[in-house]
Amino acid sequence: MHIFTFSELKAAQSAMFLIRKYAVDKQSSDALLEWLKPFETLIYKREGDWRELVDKNKLTKSMIPKSNSPYGQDLIDKMVMLIKEELHHFYQVLEIMDEYGIEYKSITPCRYAKGMLRHVKTYEPDALVDKLIIGAYIEARSCERFAKLAPHVDKRLGDFYISLLRSEARHYQDYLTLAQEISEFDITERVEFFGQLEADLISTPDEDFKFHSGVPA
Repeated sequence: MHIFTFSELKAAQSAMFLIRKYAVDKQSSDALLEWLKPFETLIYKREGDWRELVDKNKLTKSMIPKSNSPYGQDLIDKMVMLIKEELHHFYQVLEIMDEYGIEYKSITPCRYAKGMLRHVKTYEPDALVDKLIIGAYIEARSCERFAKLAPHVDKRLGDFYISLLRSEARHYQDYLTLAQEISEFDITERVEFFGQLEADLISTPDEDFKFHSGVPA
């Protein structure tokens, strides 16, 4: 379960990074970092009570001023909703871990996202488009793996995994929609390019067993 906890927080952090880099000014960026701090402090510093986080997920689109970016508002609209859902899932996983008596343990990132991110283009807006496509693959693969896991766990966890995969399905569609809206060209070729990279990452031997791991070595 601790793998899922980190994954939900990481998904929120990744979406937050996109908003901060591409859609808001420095003041708003700093405010967003401050808002996320209680969630990160709990995981990275083991400080605070997870039960208090439910009252801290108050991010709204109106809190963030629109930047001069031509696609800033679209990015904000979709990413804020994604962040709120991922942090809600983060809280739910912590709640279930407490219910099952599972202690959180820190884990290192797997090769999956890094393996795709190293191929992101270096100029804009193509770099942003690539990051959004990668985000779509991460969410889609999460959706697939939750579906595979759900029948093999108890009903409590199975129902939770099904609820998660429904959100992940919507998230990957949002990522792809944004990528095409922002791109100056048809993204089909880039989607296929990252699809091949992603296929290699999940089908080749992998010594590090994680939620997005490849075949166990």
